[in-house]
This record gives sequence, C-alpha cells and structure tokens, in this order.
Amino acid sequence: MPADEAAPPSGGDLSRAARRLYAYAVERHSFAEAEATGALGARAAAAITELAAAHLLQRAPGGGPDRWSAVAPRAAAARALAPLALLVRETHDEMDRLRGRLETLVPAYEAGAAHLERNGSGRAELELVTDLGAVRALIAELVAACGKELLTSQPGGGRPLESLEEAIGRDESLLARGVRMRTIYQHTARYSRPTAAYVERVTALGAQVRTLGDGLMRMLVFDAHTGLMSVPDRSGAALVVREPAVVHFMTSAFERSWVEAEPFPTTVGPDAARSLSDELRQTIVRLLSEGLEDKVIARRLGMSERTCQRHIAEIMRAAGAKSRFQAGYLLSPAAPPRASAVPRDAAGAGGGAS
Repeated sequence: MPADEAAPPSGGDLSRAARRLYAYAVERHSFAEAEATGALGARAAAAITELAAAHLLQRAPGGGPDRWSAVAPRAAAARALAPLALLVRETHDEMDRLRGRLETLVPAYEAGAAHLERNGSGRAELELVTDLGAVRALIAELVAACGKELLTSQPGGGRPLESLEEAIGRDESLLARGVRMRTIYQHTARYSRPTAAYVERVTALGAQVRTLGDGLMRMLVFDAHTGLMSVPDRSGAALVVREPAVVHFMTSAFERSWVEAEPFPTTVGPDAARSLSDELRQTIVRLLSEGLEDKVIARRLGMSERTCQRHIAEIMRAAGAKSRFQAGYLLSPAAPPRASAVPRDAAGAGGGAS
C-alpha cells in the first residue's frame, strides 16, 4: 500500500487507507482483521483503529471479538456528537437558570427606580466612570431611555470608523423613535469621508449636524436631564452628571456653540473650502498669539500635529514672521494692516486634517 494511504487524518478527515477499508467493510456483513489485511495490506489494522475511533466500525454482533461491521455515517455522527449535544443542552439549561435567577430581581429594581424617581434620584450627582466598556454600556443605556432630545458635542475632527460603526445603528434607532438629535463637530470633520457618510445617513432621518472651528467640549446631554463629559488626561473615562444646575450649564454651552456653528454639508465645494480655510487660519493665528504649542493647537482644531505645523509654517511665511508668536501678533485683528497681505489660501484651501 502506498505510504500516503496510511497517512494520519488531517483536520478531522479520514486517511485514504481508512476510506478504502470503510468501502471494503460496507460490502460485507462482517470481516476479520486478517481478512482486511489480506485484501488491503498491512495498514488495515491502523485503519480499523481509525474507523472505530470515528464510530464508523463496531464489533460485529455475535461474530466474536475479532470481527467488525460497518456503521452508517449518520449513526456514527449521532454517536460522536452525543457528548457535545449533551454539553450544549446543559449549557442552555444553565443559561436559562441564570437568566431566571436574575429576572427575579427585576421587580425589586423597578420598584427601587420608581421610588427614586418619586423622591429624587438618590444617585450620585457626579460619577466618574473610568472603564471604557462601562462608558459604552452606559451610553447605550441612556440612548435607549432617551425620549426627547440628544445633544452631542464631538471635538477632534473626523471620528474613527470604529466609533461610527458602533454609533450608527444606535442613532438610527433613536431617530426612528422620533427623538430629536443635534450634533456639533469641528470643521475639520468635514474632510473625513467616513464622518461625512455617517452624517448623510443620520440627517436623512432627521438629525441635525453642524460644525465649529474651536471651543468645543466633548459631551452628551440626554433629555436635558443627564450629561456625560470627557475627563482631561483620562482616555476612555467619562464624568456622569445628574446635578440639574451642571446639566443646565452643559446644555447652555451647547446652545451657544450651536448658534455659532454652520451646517455640515456632505460635500464641500471650493467656495466652502476656502471659507473654512480662512476661518481655520484666523483660529490658528489667535491660538498662536496665545502662545499655545503646536500639539495643543492641533488637538483643539481636530487635526494632526503634522498638518497643524504645515499650516503654521505657511502662515509664518506669508506674514514674514520669524517666530510663531510674532506671526500671531502680526496677524491678530489688533495688529497693523500688514495682516491683510496674507493670501486667502495661506492655510491651504483643503483645510482637512491628515
């Protein structure tokens, strides 16, 4: 018998020798190992062991310990899968028991929630949540309970594709319930294709999206009742705000930004890009005059530090400035008329974050 016929099975497949032996077995009521060896060669013994392990051979009833008979493949599958089927049933049973135990607590939870609603929240007015998974779960819970309006302020330019994919289904469900949704991004988000595609989908369902150059704080406000805001230097953390006065402040800050913001177009034409570039340039000039570092300016404008440095270099060259601070001074509104000599496209007509 060729060597490859006796090769051990790979990935659960039978070896060629086992397949030949099984074909031999199904043509007989029973056979002895010696008979199989005489017909198929010395590897028949190993093939018998392999088929028996796969439940495709069994001891022939009444034929003695040395005689074998074939087992139908479906019957063999039933025998092989029986332990797994039992494990699946036991797992489902355990899941049902666990679900039942937790369901018994629902009345107590709902009664407690109703009591807190009648007598004040009783929950911490300010709560720091540091685990990103817990923050996401909390947002999902608050979105599901939101009944009137969700306000979202998202600085940082275009949003990551992963975040958009996570949000789109949740936001579409929110809008389908008739909940009003308003979102503010930074101008640089307009040049992010995934963000623009997301905006196009949610605005088609009634959401309103605008952009602003600077001054955004990352936050969400649900029904003017509960707010979430980012925590400086704590990536993935959120501060949950239930204190009415603080939530009112967050809402007011959003409304002030909303009035100053501009509608988010899903396509940006040359005129709009030039206008945004002018505003972006003036914002960079203002931040330069405040003495801020490149990375701070980049973060506040929602662009990469490299893109920010390119804009700053173009502004300095156009102004004839020898330092960043000097450029900010020369181009500030209170500076001499030399600022007007700066070309309109000094910040780059594209203005997008890289």
